[in-house]
Amino acid sequence: METPNTQPGIGSTLQAYEDKIAAQIRAANTRIDEFEAKAKPRRAQAEVAAIDGLKAARQNIERMLVDLKTAGDAQAVRAKADIDKAIVTFQASLEDVRRKLTTPSEKK
Repeated sequence: METPNTQPGIGSTLQAYEDKIAAQIRAANTRIDEFEAKAKPRRAQAEVAAIDGLKAARQNIERMLVDLKTAGDAQAVRAKADIDKAIVTFQASLEDVRRKLTTPSEKK
């Protein structure tokens, strides 16, 4: 039975959101693995540090997603906004690292 304070479908909406973010994290994991494979042979410290930063950002988003599951409806809106902001920053960082790893080095 719904009360005036509950919203129908909030659970399914939240689950869909969590699934979307989880899919983005899985895709990012694949890209991070590719980046590591490219950076290891070169032993480029800057690239390794950038990849470590990506991993830390990913873990932060995963923590935020876990926290979202326990957030109340009022906090969920803010938590989703924070996750969305973190995802945008994370995606931009992934792209930056991709560019650095695919740019031909000056030695070639």
